[in-house]
Amino acid sequence: MMDTNWGEQGLCRTADPDELFVKGTAQNRAKALCGGCDVRTECLAYALDQRIEYGVWGGMTERERRALLRRRPTVTSWQRLLEAARAQHERARRATVGATQAS
Repeated sequence: MMDTNWGEQGLCRTADPDELFVKGTAQNRAKALCGGCDVRTECLAYALDQRIEYGVWGGMTERERRALLRRRPTVTSWQRLLEAARAQHERARRATVGATQAS
């Protein structure tokens, strides 16, 4: 079972749940809340791995998640995939910052 303690750190924990389970352009407001969230990756991985059909999770709408699942049907753990991608991104960012500081 996936660890869901990350939910206690989500920016959405204080939001009205009705604002996260909306349709149309109102989804953009919900997605904006996710933008600065420290647990966005964990939230998105949870929604993808659990095949959650409704609401904005990790900055993606249900439609966006369905499209991603269709494009990547062989992914067995979105949590592992997204954590690996985040680690790779952080390594690249540190390397860029280090190179900039060295010059």
